[in-house]
Amino acid sequence: MLHKKLRTISMLAGATVAAALALPAQAAVVASVKPVGFIAAAIADGVTPVDILLPDGASEHDYALRPSDIKRLRDADLVVWVGPEMEAFMSKSVATLPAQKNVEMGQLPGVKSLLLKGADDDEDEHHDEHAVASAAHAHAHEHHHHGEYNMHLWMSPEISRKTAIAIHAKLLELMPASKDKLDANLQHFEAELASTDAKINSQLAPVKHEGYFVFHDAYTYFEKHYGLNPTGHFTVNPEIQPGAQRLHQIRTQLVEQKAVCVFAEPQFRPAVIEAVARGTKVRSGTLDPLGTAISPGKDSYVQFLTQLSSQYSSCLKGD
Repeated sequence: MLHKKLRTISMLAGATVAAALALPAQAAVVASVKPVGFIAAAIADGVTPVDILLPDGASEHDYALRPSDIKRLRDADLVVWVGPEMEAFMSKSVATLPAQKNVEMGQLPGVKSLLLKGADDDEDEHHDEHAVASAAHAHAHEHHHHGEYNMHLWMSPEISRKTAIAIHAKLLELMPASKDKLDANLQHFEAELASTDAKINSQLAPVKHEGYFVFHDAYTYFEKHYGLNPTGHFTVNPEIQPGAQRLHQIRTQLVEQKAVCVFAEPQFRPAVIEAVARGTKVRSGTLDPLGTAISPGKDSYVQFLTQLSSQYSSCLKGD
């Protein structure tokens, strides 16, 4: 008799587990690149998981979706991305999503007026004999052209705040029962962002007049927001090495001490940067535009901004 009761209890417990597993999963947020995921993770913290589409070490400039990525996008409750000018690899999949599942940073209210013009494709690359000779190179350049605006929008604290507000609104529609937590998360994000913004302004104030070169044109929003003084960039698109004429111009400026620092990136450490800087007094630094070493979480976006500020400050000060 006891054995029969135990078997019945066991069956009921199994049925309860099965029923729980059959319930719809928590709303999953899929973000295109890590810094966009940082913003999403701040709002979704303790409410729903956030998945990052682009693997560490990959570049948003040349990524190709795998079948598993397409499934993740299709199954997501919310997709957060910059837009087709940045993540061209996502355009086709996101086009099929309903509006309530899509947060496109470039199309958010109030963002259009904040967009900055993108740098023109370096004309020197077109005139370099190797670039001209390579049809594949020309095709790649055309394929990766960013369009009229610089779309590294996660570099703007202002646009990132608007993105957080939009994510909050969408998740509230999806999960009204989590309103208190979502509201608290947004409030925390905005407070931490304001505090971090003030600290970064203080940290970068002493180096605002220092000139420097970055590897590629990814930092414009951050630089403008904090009043930095970039001398220029090696390339618009990190997949394309700068031409000989461009490198000669940069070398001349370094010799004339127009810049105190040259920044590489974790994903791209081209030998051309070392070669151009060799024999000059210029210092070398690294900027990480994707926050590769940071794990998505409640405060990961402000950690990302803080890390970037420290990377600038350290090289420009000569620490």
